[in-house]
Amino acid sequence: MKRNRKIVLRNIALFFALLGPGIITGSVDNDAGGITTYSVAGALYGYKLIWTLIPAFVVLLVIQEMNARMGIVTGKGLADLIRENSGVKITFFIFIGLLVADIGNTTTEFAGVAGSMQVFHISKYISVPIAGVLVWFLVVKGNYRIAERIFLVFSVALLMYIVSAIMGKPHWHEIGQSIVKPQLELNTTYLAMVIGIIGTTIAPWMQFYMQSSVIEKGLKMKDYRITMLDIVIGCLATVIVAFFIMIACASTLHENGIKINEAKDAALALKPLAGFLASQLFAFGLFVASIFSATILPLATAFYVCEAFGFEAGIDKKWEEAPEFYWLYTGILILAAGIILIPNAPLIRISLWSQVINGLLLPVVLVCMILLINKQKIMGKYVNSIGTNLVGWTTVAILVILSVLLLVLPVFSK
Repeated sequence: MKRNRKIVLRNIALFFALLGPGIITGSVDNDAGGITTYSVAGALYGYKLIWTLIPAFVVLLVIQEMNARMGIVTGKGLADLIRENSGVKITFFIFIGLLVADIGNTTTEFAGVAGSMQVFHISKYISVPIAGVLVWFLVVKGNYRIAERIFLVFSVALLMYIVSAIMGKPHWHEIGQSIVKPQLELNTTYLAMVIGIIGTTIAPWMQFYMQSSVIEKGLKMKDYRITMLDIVIGCLATVIVAFFIMIACASTLHENGIKINEAKDAALALKPLAGFLASQLFAFGLFVASIFSATILPLATAFYVCEAFGFEAGIDKKWEEAPEFYWLYTGILILAAGIILIPNAPLIRISLWSQVINGLLLPVVLVCMILLINKQKIMGKYVNSIGTNLVGWTTVAILVILSVLLLVLPVFSK
């Protein structure tokens, strides 16, 4: 009995020691853009689009598992592997596109910081510079272990959306019906919303960050089962948070016919409908998600750009050991935060174009990844199984179709 208890305690300790990459990567999905998408979906369609979170969960789980396995087996980042197998020219064009998109994405995160703090009557000229400095110090002056623990706290903090949703007194029977019997609509607005929900769950930068964080943590194949558990928990947490954001807005805003354009609008509108606390929790959740993603997005970008072009990268390295990595990280933060502080900056256009670039680049990144993970000289006996390849290529096909629809829908809706 004592021996079994020791084994259980050892396994629990091992799990918490290896915890991180999957949960952090999954949680960053619920960034300012994601929260806005889920909020608008709930306000516009009520419970009708909750079913989309099921395929979104499957896609996220399949892709992250492949990333983690490739990182563990090769000990190399995805950017490294793409450069080695595709050449410098192809790598250059892919990563220039990713860099531009991620600068736009990071700008959107600082817009989330500004919007959430405005709910608490704090000017963006105060909140954005302070957030930028704190984020910079966390990465540049900290180390991977400290940063990871803070990121995990941020991930847990996103669960406050559960409280906000419950205070809205949702109709659980209707929610169950919407999942079991989805109500599909054939119009461009509905289809665009479906694309947005599934698309916000997976982004190009995530593939690089997941693989790099597995390597940074020093995980080996003997850790695969626990790493897989970490990924599953991360994917579940992502979908659970999205689920309750949609419920919070569906049970209050939709039922009262209130339309919104961004997550900040949802926080403000919740106050008279679900109470002061629900409104404040929603706004604080947006702040946590935004500052969390404002840390991870430029960090992931600096990781994969430096890997792609052979520069040293890693937050456990000193500035003089990886100057390109830290200068790039710093530059992205300054540029993104600076754009937010410009009066009347075209934030909606920036967000739109960054998502369009993401949509175009994501299938390219996934194709590269699946081709690499099926090469025996790279993965040995850990190449994809037939079943995994079937799921992987089906996912790519669906994402390509969604990306094409995302681009052509505005043309046909005119």
